[in-house]
Amino acid sequence: MIYLKAYFAALATFLVVDGLWLGVVARKFYASQMGSLLRDNVNFLAAGGFYVFYVGGIVFFAVAPALADGSWKTAALRGAVLGLLAYGTYDITNLATIKDWPLTMSLVDMAWGTFLTAMVAVVGLLAARALSA
Repeated sequence: MIYLKAYFAALATFLVVDGLWLGVVARKFYASQMGSLLRDNVNFLAAGGFYVFYVGGIVFFAVAPALADGSWKTAALRGAVLGLLAYGTYDITNLATIKDWPLTMSLVDMAWGTFLTAMVAVVGLLAARALSA
């Protein structure tokens, strides 16, 4: 049950923070970098699938080990590594395969994914502890 609490806290946090980033803070940046590659309308089914699976990975690879050893630093470090690997895989693959894919876009996106995943892992850990106390 503690993992379910962590999952839903992490999912809510990820959706809100990433939604603000993509929809408000960095919207113009992504549009300027990706140009015609961006869809006119978001495929919410695909986006939802990413969030459901990725947050599960955050709980499995970062939150669960942090719950086991009791350290928020474990959640942050493991979350950061997971974020760098996941976002890096996406961005570096795009650099390798998509003509004119911008390096700046990849670097910013990888930094964002690293930070976001670490932060969400810590929030998931803290929420799981608080809701299970």
